[in-house]
Amino acid sequence: RSLVVVHFWASWAPQCAQMSEVMAALAREHSQVTFVQLEAEAVPEVSEKYGISSVPTFLFFKDSQKVDRLDGAHAPELTQKVQRHAGTAGPAAPAQEQLQARLRKLINAAPCVLFMKGSPKEPRCGFSKQMVEILSRHGVAFSSFDVFSDEEVRQGLKAFSNWPTYPQLYVAGELVGGLDIIKELEASGELDTLCPKAQKLEDRLKSLINKAPVMLFMKGNKQ
Repeated sequence: RSLVVVHFWASWAPQCAQMSEVMAALAREHSQVTFVQLEAEAVPEVSEKYGISSVPTFLFFKDSQKVDRLDGAHAPELTQKVQRHAGTAGPAAPAQEQLQARLRKLINAAPCVLFMKGSPKEPRCGFSKQMVEILSRHGVAFSSFDVFSDEEVRQGLKAFSNWPTYPQLYVAGELVGGLDIIKELEASGELDTLCPKAQKLEDRLKSLINKAPVMLFMKGNKQ
C-alpha cells in the first residue's frame, strides 16, 4: 500500500547516475517509500508496456496502480512528486484541494492551454493531432500539457471540468471544449475571435526595431 517509485535508467546515460544520487537521498528521507531501479533496455517488455521511450523516467505506483510519472532528469520535480504522493509535503490542504489548486494553476498557465495526449510535435492520438492542426492553421498561440506525463492531472481534470475525454482546450482559464466543439467554432468563424493569435514575425520585428530610438542587432552583447 505504500508508494513505490521505479527509476528506468541506462548505464550509458550520465543524467541517470545523477538522478540515482537524488533518489538515494530521497530514500534516506522517506523510509516508508520503496525505490526501485530498472535498467530499461534489460526489460524491454516492461519498458514497452509503460511507454518508456527515454531515460531517466520515473513511474509512481500506489496499491499496484500507476498514479504518476516523470520523464527526464528533473530533481526538484522528482522531490515534489515523492513528497506529494508519500503525504510528506507538510501541513497542506487535503489532497483533493491540493489537486484542484494545481489544476487551476495549470489551466491559467497561459491565455490558451491545450491538454492533449502527447505534444504538438508528437501527438499520441488522432484527436489531439487534429486539434493541433486546427489551432496551427488559425495561428492560435497556445501552450500544451501532455496528460500522459501526469496521471493525477489526467484523471483529475476529467472530474474538475466534467469533460471525460482529451484533448481539452482552455481559454482564459475556462473550458472551451474538445475536438468536436473546436470544429464547430472553426466552421462558424468564432474560433478566430475566441483564441489569442500568435504574433506574426513581421509585427514582432517592427516591435523590436521600434523598441528604442536606436537599436543595434548584434552577435553577443555590449559587455
